[in-house]
Amino acid sequence: MHREPIAIIGIGCRFPKAKDKKAFWELLRDGVDAITEVPAGRWDVESLENFETATSDQMNTRWGGFLEDLEQFDPQFFKISPREAMSMDPQQRLLLEVAWEALEDGGQTLEHLSGSKTGVFMGINGFDYYMHLIKNPLNLDAYTGSGNTNCMAANRISYFFNFIGPSIGIDTACSSSLVAVHLACQSIWNQESTLALAGGVQIILSPWMTLSIAKAGFMAADGRCKTFDSRADGYVRSEGAGVVVLKPLSQALTDQDPIYAVIRGSAVNQDGHSNGLTAPNPRAQEALLREAYRQAGVSPGKVQYIEAHGTGTKLGDPIEIKALGKVLSENRPPGQYCAVGSVKTNIGHLEVAAGIAGLIKVALSLKYRHIPPNLHFQQPNPYIPFPKLLLRVQKTLEPWPQTEDKALAGVSAFSFGGTNAHVVLEEAPPQVCQKVKDIKPKEPRIETPRQRLRVAAKSEQAVSHKNNTIEGEI
Repeated sequence: MHREPIAIIGIGCRFPKAKDKKAFWELLRDGVDAITEVPAGRWDVESLENFETATSDQMNTRWGGFLEDLEQFDPQFFKISPREAMSMDPQQRLLLEVAWEALEDGGQTLEHLSGSKTGVFMGINGFDYYMHLIKNPLNLDAYTGSGNTNCMAANRISYFFNFIGPSIGIDTACSSSLVAVHLACQSIWNQESTLALAGGVQIILSPWMTLSIAKAGFMAADGRCKTFDSRADGYVRSEGAGVVVLKPLSQALTDQDPIYAVIRGSAVNQDGHSNGLTAPNPRAQEALLREAYRQAGVSPGKVQYIEAHGTGTKLGDPIEIKALGKVLSENRPPGQYCAVGSVKTNIGHLEVAAGIAGLIKVALSLKYRHIPPNLHFQQPNPYIPFPKLLLRVQKTLEPWPQTEDKALAGVSAFSFGGTNAHVVLEEAPPQVCQKVKDIKPKEPRIETPRQRLRVAAKSEQAVSHKNNTIEGEI
C-alpha cells in the first residue's frame, strides 16, 4: 500500500553547547566537540572516582555532554503554578519548552491546533529528579506523582496545547526517540493524527547509572565517542532534548509550511535471542534495514548518507557497519560510496534522546545540502572493511553528493535491550527546496520567558531545603 511521505516542518532542540537548531547546525558544521567535565552541582566527581579504587580507571564520571540553566523555567507561561513546577522533573519542563519552539518554528498557531487530532510521542525514562526529591519527606506533595511519572511528559504537552490525538511516553532505552518518530508516522498514516510531535529527552542528575554502565564496560576512558575508529572503547553519556513537527506532505505543501526533509518510511524490530541481553544481533539489523527501505519504496543502494547509531563500542560498531554494508551495497554502482557518521562524536550519547538528535542532524544536513564531519576518526577499526562494504566515514564538511536521484539518507537507533529503529529521509520537494534553504530564524510570536524558579514551601526549613535541592542539583 502506497503511503504518503511525511514532512518535517518544525524543529526544536537543546543539545550540549547548542541552545537551538541554528546553534546545533553551526556546532555540526564546524566540527565542535561539546563534551565537558561534569558541571559543579551535579555530583562530586572526586569522591565518586575513589568510590571503588579497584575499578576507578573505568568509572569515567568526570565527562559528559550537559545543558546549562536547567533551573531556568517560567511555569506561569505554561499555566503551571510555581509550587507544582518545583515537583516536576526537569525533563517534563524541557519538553514543554522544546515542543513550543518546534511548533513556533513550523509556523503553527495555538488557535488553529487547539482541539485538533495532534499526536504527541515522546521518548523518556529515568527517575533522577524523583530520587533527589524523596531524600526528604518535606519535598513530597500532591504534585510529586504527576511531576515524576514519565508518561506525563507527553500528556502535559497534549494538555497544555489541547491536543486530542494519541499522547504516549515511550521507553525502549537508546532507541526511544526514534521509535517515537516511527510511531508518530504510523499514527498519521493510520489517520489517528493529523499532525504529530515526536522526540525525546534525557537529563542526567545522578551518577549512578553512569557507574553501572561503566562497570558493564560501555564507557570510554577519555569521555569521547570514537565511532568507527581503532581506538573506540565505549561512549560518554550526555543530555538534551529534541522535538520535530510532522505533517502529511500534501498538507504541508498546501499550507506552504517550511519543509526540512520528508520521511519516506521507517521500521522497528527486536533482536530476539542474541549473544546476550545487551548484545546486538546482526541479522536483526539487516532485517530492520530491508524492511525500512521496503516501506520507503526506495532502493538502499541509492542512499548517500547514513546517520549510524555509532556509539563507539568495540562490539557494536563492526556489527552495525557490516549490516549496513550488506544491505546498502546491493545494486550500488561501483565506486559510489555511502557516507556514514554519528552525532555522538559531537555531543555524546543522549541514550533516550539519541535517535532524535541523529534525525535532526540529518534533516538539517538535507536542508543545508552539506554533510558534517564525524569527529575523533583517525584509524579505521580493523574489524570494519570499509572499501569492501562501499562505505566511507565522513571526515570533513562536504556538499551533499550530486546524483541524478533525490538526496536520500537513513537514521539508525539501537537499544541495549534489543529494540531497533531505522528511518528513511529524503530531501524536500524541488518546489520548496529553495524556500527552505532561505529560511531565517523566525521571530517568535510569543517569546517564552525563562527565569529562575521561585521557591515556595510550608516552612522556613522546607524553603531552605528546596533551595538547596532545586538550585544546587538541577
